[in-house]
Amino acid sequence: MTANLPPQYDAKTTEAKWQQIWDTNQTYKVDPAKGGKPFCIVIPPPNVTGSLHLGHAFEQSLIDALIRYHRMCGDNTLYLPGTDHASIAVQTILEKQLKAEGKTRYDVGREKFLERAWEWKVESGGTIVNQLKRMGVSADWTRERFTLDEGLSAAVLEAFVRLHKDGMIYRGQYLVNWCPASQSAIADLEVENKETNGNLWYFRYPLSDGSGFIEVATTRPETMLGDTAVAVNPKDERYKHLIGKTVNLPIIGRDIPIVGDDFVEAEFGTGCVKVTPAHDLNDFAMGKRHDLPLINIMNKDGTLNENAGEFNGQERFAARRNVVAKLEELGNLVKIEAYKHTVPYSDRGKVPIEPLLSTQWFVKIRPMADNCLEHLDNQNSPEFVPQRWGKVYRDWLVKLQDWCISRQLWWGHQIPAWYAVSESGGEITDNTPFFVAKNEEEARVNAIAQFGADVKLVRDPDVLDTWFSSGLWPFSTLGWPENTADLEMYYPTSTLVTGFDIIFFWVARMTMMSGYLTGKMPFENVYIHGLVLDENGKKMSKSSNNGIDPLLLIDKYGTDALRYTLVREVVGAGQDIRIQYNRKTDESESVEASRNFTNKIWNAARFVMMNFETSEFKFDLVTLATPATESLEVADKWILSRFHQTVRQTSDNIDRYALGEATKGLYEFFWGDFCDWYIELVKSRLQEDAEPTSKLVVLQTLALILDGILKLLHPFMPHITAEIWQTLTQSESPLTPFEHGGTGDISIQPYPTSDPSLINPELDREFDLLIGVTRTIRNLRAEADLKRAIKVSIILQSDSTAEREILERGKTYLCDLAQIEQLTIVDKLTEEPTRSIASVFATVQIILPLTGVVDLEAFKAKIQKKIDKINKEIESINGKLNNAKFIERATPEVVRATQDSLVEAQKQQEILQARLNQF
Repeated sequence: MTANLPPQYDAKTTEAKWQQIWDTNQTYKVDPAKGGKPFCIVIPPPNVTGSLHLGHAFEQSLIDALIRYHRMCGDNTLYLPGTDHASIAVQTILEKQLKAEGKTRYDVGREKFLERAWEWKVESGGTIVNQLKRMGVSADWTRERFTLDEGLSAAVLEAFVRLHKDGMIYRGQYLVNWCPASQSAIADLEVENKETNGNLWYFRYPLSDGSGFIEVATTRPETMLGDTAVAVNPKDERYKHLIGKTVNLPIIGRDIPIVGDDFVEAEFGTGCVKVTPAHDLNDFAMGKRHDLPLINIMNKDGTLNENAGEFNGQERFAARRNVVAKLEELGNLVKIEAYKHTVPYSDRGKVPIEPLLSTQWFVKIRPMADNCLEHLDNQNSPEFVPQRWGKVYRDWLVKLQDWCISRQLWWGHQIPAWYAVSESGGEITDNTPFFVAKNEEEARVNAIAQFGADVKLVRDPDVLDTWFSSGLWPFSTLGWPENTADLEMYYPTSTLVTGFDIIFFWVARMTMMSGYLTGKMPFENVYIHGLVLDENGKKMSKSSNNGIDPLLLIDKYGTDALRYTLVREVVGAGQDIRIQYNRKTDESESVEASRNFTNKIWNAARFVMMNFETSEFKFDLVTLATPATESLEVADKWILSRFHQTVRQTSDNIDRYALGEATKGLYEFFWGDFCDWYIELVKSRLQEDAEPTSKLVVLQTLALILDGILKLLHPFMPHITAEIWQTLTQSESPLTPFEHGGTGDISIQPYPTSDPSLINPELDREFDLLIGVTRTIRNLRAEADLKRAIKVSIILQSDSTAEREILERGKTYLCDLAQIEQLTIVDKLTEEPTRSIASVFATVQIILPLTGVVDLEAFKAKIQKKIDKINKEIESINGKLNNAKFIERATPEVVRATQDSLVEAQKQQEILQARLNQF
């Protein structure tokens, strides 16, 4: 064997090498014809506009760990990648480019605009994909999809036409969330509610009969120009006698009725509310109940229209100021109060939305949502991890209203509806007849049948909400509506991995669309993860400018180190994670610790391979066979027991999505049990003059454990494990196709399985005692400032026969690990040695005599120095606690903490003084 591992691990070179191998070889291309148990995850498609951020890195680390694990378990495993066309984001970018050229999209026309959009997608769209590959994700890139590609566009057409035919899609006038920035309707789920410091304006509306006035309060005074009523609670004794009368609307001058409605809260403001049905969702509902007219005062760009009278053409917030000034001039303004309230913002346009009366396309939600509720309540489908998010999902399904799916954009799936404009004066109006079809030819056939050969058709200029195509993602990516082999094999998919903040945006839409169009829920499980917080525990956002670029961390520490860090930080499914980060240096202690772990793995592997290299034994795959049981010594049996427990615990943790616990367990086993203890325990058996059988058993055990731990770690740290494993096993170059279990690449090796017969809990307890005693002796040596080369005498005393027997059996290990020259194990101490230091582990008293091994005078001086330092600390703390000003100004928590510090310092002083008195 030749040990090919260089002295230092080079993450950048190794990771680039294996990413190239996996990409060139199409290692993760799947074949549904091979059958087997399917395991499939479809990527939560990142926006084609995007670049890798820490949230992507976190999510991909979780997904790829699951994918690699299931692939190694022998499942027919597909990770299907792709990107979303991100209608609003892309359109915004292109319109900014056009604006810089002094143009608008209307200047270039739809065809040229879309040409530019596709050119931009080709140039920039691969950024996120290349960065995902750099994360080492084991996706089948031959199946990469894009929400506007031909196959997915066909699925969108099929879904729209089918839903419309079934009466599930309709066109109608309704109050929608309008984004003046993007000049498009947006869904409820794209609205972000923000707490805002605003005002509450109080106005007087005079009664038409001149008998007085009523007072209203509002947060949006400009909308009063579109008022069509004033409402009071019919049970409110102050106003019930006014119901049925009218008031004269200031500025505009029209008379509007006073209506009684239970929606009005008598305690809010004055108990009277203005009703503007065309500009408020609640008012819209009141308007329907009282048959009120709808007066729209707003243009789509956020300016006021001709219905606003003298304010026509003014920007909405300028109009607000001017309306208030006019009311004050007329004597109708009563007062202005500061008022903190929630303002809905467009998630994309980043401006306050306007409820706007508009004719749009809608999906009927209730039949779909009720179907999902039935699956959830009766079949627990899909199953949420953790379960509490299932309740959040359920509550959302109950509240959902009809979904506005049309967007006034050009980049996206154009709505497949053609209007017979020849029947409405050549323009598309609210009443123009239309024909929904998969193409214009089909629509024309239907139109001619109804209106004759001269009918003129114009296609709806709007596009579909991006979430419409994303709602089809789990099955459209697999070939639906065609009954493809992929769809047959991998649908429903196995698991959706996503953040809790997207349950409403995406998860519910996928389950609703899938349930209706395929009759199945799109995935068996939904694994909800938290958010990645910054170093201060705050949510990362562009507005806060507190994001962390994962590529900086990858360049500095390596992909595997970052992946391992992100997964390790997960303390429970759905919990937010936080990593340490220094913005001045772009360094992270968290990721650096994981980089140190990769170095530990590398160095341990080199140790194992170099020992084989210098041994007389031939190293090949046969040598890796399990050593004969009768040849195993106690330490070998112990490490094999710990290994098989770790195998079981790791698989159990991954199966229940406890990925953080899995990584922590692997770290503890590898660094602790394997490196710190087993390797140290067997070093004497690896010497040149060691007994051959014992030496071979150690080498076999080392190689077996290293082979196994590399496979266990592979889903989390794919690159370094692939490099070491190929070198360890001397496998053929992984540049040819291979089957699961073949040679060449660790990622297709079987995942380790636990052998219960090798698990020995009693042996674990024995080694827990030996390790604990060893640690305690080492601590005593450190306290006495003894160098490693100095051998010592140790006395171990225990009343327990069982403990003494364990210590006797482990004498050799204790002496080797703690540099003990003479070890005495007794049941009773006839006389405790003078000038010694002692400690206790379990019920074993451990005594280290110092005579002859340390300079006692220097040791006493060292203890006295510590005592002097603590005495000064005690004096300082007492000074604070005796200072009346400190007690007066400090919080109770600070006072308690200071008192606790005093108690701790006094205890340390007591211990050190007692030790000094021994000498």
